[in-house]
Amino acid sequence: MDKRTMRRTDKEEYSTVTKTRVRKRGFIILGVFALIAIILLYIFFSFRSGLNIAKENGVENTGEEFNPIDNHDGKITIMIIGKDRMDEGAERTDVIMLGQYDYMQKEMKLVSIMRDIYVDIPGYQSYKINAVYSLGGVELLREVMAHNFDINVEEYVTVDYDAFMETVNVVNPNGVTIDVEKDMSEKIDTELKQGEQQLNGKDLLAYARFRNDEEGDFGRVRRQQQVLSAIQDEIISVGGIVKLPKILGTGMGYVDTSMTNKEMYRMIMSFMIRGDKDIDTMTLPLDNTYQFMDTSHTGNVIDMDFETNSAALKEFLNNSNSNEENETETE
Repeated sequence: MDKRTMRRTDKEEYSTVTKTRVRKRGFIILGVFALIAIILLYIFFSFRSGLNIAKENGVENTGEEFNPIDNHDGKITIMIIGKDRMDEGAERTDVIMLGQYDYMQKEMKLVSIMRDIYVDIPGYQSYKINAVYSLGGVELLREVMAHNFDINVEEYVTVDYDAFMETVNVVNPNGVTIDVEKDMSEKIDTELKQGEQQLNGKDLLAYARFRNDEEGDFGRVRRQQQVLSAIQDEIISVGGIVKLPKILGTGMGYVDTSMTNKEMYRMIMSFMIRGDKDIDTMTLPLDNTYQFMDTSHTGNVIDMDFETNSAALKEFLNNSNSNEENETETE
């Protein structure tokens, strides 16, 4: 074989190898795009499946009047409202919380507000804070937060019992693991036994709402935070991450919120992927900053030192990495 023929053969072999490599790279790129497409389709249809759970049960969310002011601080402060019962045609609130997510520091904070706190209500007589929603909805409750606590709430989420139960059942149909601290049955529609067990949505809600012991509402708030922590642990597990789109869809289908699906998904994905999973918590009022007081028009209330509690709340929300500096949970 002469040199010219050898060079031609080498070129042909090189060309064949090059074409093979290009073809393989093409298949790899095509495979990556196909995988991304499958993942996006899974997210879309899972999310829609969650939304359909609410639609199938006849849930219609119309939104409420809400006029917030953006803090423009890289954080989002959300008022979380758990609807309780009808009171003369309006709903009282069983749960009032403030949630805050810091996009810069990737920190989530949660503040529980005792529902019997006696507050000034613009345009109304002073009442317990859990009556505010029945008087003027989320907008009036936002005004009360600003007036009494000097906190500007930017978004709201209202959740009823059905939303909680259905979402928990999507998180884990076999139940969420919780360490039930004592036997419970009084004034709840189930019977719970002490010890670690898996509770479905209905029983977990009953555990979170129980208040018939010496701790009253303070114990209930502590258990609510325990329940939210257990649900969070379940969601950030491998199985929970896979089900996250359906979980979000179910929640969004049942709740009323000022947040768009895009905003909600952006916040949750930021927290799930990059956020500090150790959620910092606080309960108001702080220890030794309140007293109980009887009133003629709304019964026994919590008369709170607003100056001390408002200052502590603002410090808690404004500071980062404050787990050790703000150990303010009620024991």
